[in-house]
Amino acid sequence: MTDPKDPTAPFAELMKGQAAMMQGMLQQFMPGMTGAAGSSPFAGAAPMTPGAMGAPADMDHWHEVFGKLQKMWMDLQAEQAQSTEPKLAIVDPLEWFGAMQNWYRQMPITEPANQKKLWEDSLELWQTVLGRYGIGPEAVTEDERELPRKDRRFADRRWSDQPAFALIHQTYLLIAERLSGMVDEMEGLDEGQREQLRFATRAVTEALSPANFPMLNPIVIEKTLEQKGENLVKGMEHFADDMKKGQLTHVDPDAFELGRNIAVTPGKVVYETDLYQLIQYTPTTDEVLETPLVIFPPWINRFYILDLNPKKSFIRWAVEQGVTTFVVSWKSADESMADVVWDDYICAQIDAINHIRARLKVPSVHTIGYCVAGTTLAATLAILHRRDEQDKVKSATFFTAQVDFAKAGELLNFIDDRQLSGIEQLTNCGYLDGRYTAAAFNMLRGSDLIWNYWINNYLLGEDYPAFDLLHWNGDVTNLPAKWHQEYLRDLYRDNKLVQSDALNADGTAIDLKLVETPCYVQAGKEDHIAPAESVWHITDHFQGPMRFVLAGSGHIAGVVNPPGSGKYQYWTNEADVSSLQEFREGATETPGSWWPDWIDWLKQQDNTLIPATGKRKPGGRGDKIIEDAPGRYVKSR
Repeated sequence: MTDPKDPTAPFAELMKGQAAMMQGMLQQFMPGMTGAAGSSPFAGAAPMTPGAMGAPADMDHWHEVFGKLQKMWMDLQAEQAQSTEPKLAIVDPLEWFGAMQNWYRQMPITEPANQKKLWEDSLELWQTVLGRYGIGPEAVTEDERELPRKDRRFADRRWSDQPAFALIHQTYLLIAERLSGMVDEMEGLDEGQREQLRFATRAVTEALSPANFPMLNPIVIEKTLEQKGENLVKGMEHFADDMKKGQLTHVDPDAFELGRNIAVTPGKVVYETDLYQLIQYTPTTDEVLETPLVIFPPWINRFYILDLNPKKSFIRWAVEQGVTTFVVSWKSADESMADVVWDDYICAQIDAINHIRARLKVPSVHTIGYCVAGTTLAATLAILHRRDEQDKVKSATFFTAQVDFAKAGELLNFIDDRQLSGIEQLTNCGYLDGRYTAAAFNMLRGSDLIWNYWINNYLLGEDYPAFDLLHWNGDVTNLPAKWHQEYLRDLYRDNKLVQSDALNADGTAIDLKLVETPCYVQAGKEDHIAPAESVWHITDHFQGPMRFVLAGSGHIAGVVNPPGSGKYQYWTNEADVSSLQEFREGATETPGSWWPDWIDWLKQQDNTLIPATGKRKPGGRGDKIIEDAPGRYVKSR
């Protein structure tokens, strides 16, 4: 059981607990298998019955399947026991139950009055549900059989075809609803504690969904009988592979190759440091805007989210609009980057700006900062203004970037002192393994990014899809330990960036109130990582002209939404408004991508055109380059 005094416990429980439960769930289909503590935590689960398994010949096949599963399981357990690698995706199942107990002790469900009420509500629900099937005193006609609670996890008709499965998932939804309500009603919690408990409650209830349990999921049962258990064998192969690499697989690992069918926009690496490579893309127009553009993507992820494929690529599209486009490709952290801090990333942005100005002999550049790199760009602008060098940046665009972290969303659940201490202990090599970060972001949308794939990959044994966005999502990046701790403490916890001169970098104090650079601020309406309300507050701190755009969808799809896709919409408001609520009330909705709105705004800052010659075409005569795009750094692990 988890030691309550262990400072790593909350983070470890959240990051590893769900994966531990996956291990236990698999044992439901494996008679006789034991868990890490000597017996399966699900040993009471009902096995397949002989009648369901079919004729004696089929029984031989089932015995063979179970034999394969048991051998694969034992081989995996032995390999894991001997491995010296950190077990990022699996822990002792009892750790999950320890986490469950810690959560349970905080919840008022233990109070007799609440338990009595929940029991009474359950009985009432059962009568109602059974009545939908013509059973009991509340029987209704066939036209009135709609179930009282809906959830897309149970939208498949097989969840409602039979009363047993209807009762299972309806009871689950009732309990999840009541538990969520209890958190809202609890007394003695400050808002931060309540939000943490709300997050933990959602994580627990998502993990305990009957859809995740093979013997409670009619879709899994049906497929297992149809395929005579072969889906479970394939699922176990997937599970074993994920255990070995310490990460949940979302997509076919062989479907994409950088530079071949993903990140393929032509360009050259024209400059590099120990921290980043600078890529310049080859122009496709005879003339280009005189002022070039440099994009700073977040170093938490790979830059090619903006260059997934030709149809989705923001980079390619920008080049096609006649913009000389540069992108910074950050290096994934290793032991050599143990002392890298936020100052280094700010200095890297200034360095890239200066290198482009010198390379193309221009006075200024346009800039884009995405997510954490946008936060950093805000600090960079403040420093340039304080040094009277603000004219080096013609304009700044922010993709879903925050500077005021007072309402930074669910990530705030990971930054109390205890959890920060726990995260720090995971970085003894000087960097945080990117698999931890990926797990944290996956947990923000557990049903979509964890449990959906648990069911498809492990229980149904389906083939992995070939989806470029999911490939990128799983292409994790390590983070420098010192930077990560400073960022979480100074920005997320203490919100110092919006406090004038509370932070400094490269010997210069940071005051966002100094920034007068023209800015384009894009936020995602459904963004759960950088909530729109949080992004909006950048308008409270900068002094220059600003255009705020609210895009449909979230942190990724809200940004990567090319005009040709015909998806989503965006909202603008030309009035002088003081809050996001006022912005929304008077906003004009425009169908489709916001990219054309952005390029129109960019050209308003400076529309001078020049021929796309000389070093505007990287790698031409006399131009020393390092290598072809996408470069080495994006491939480093």
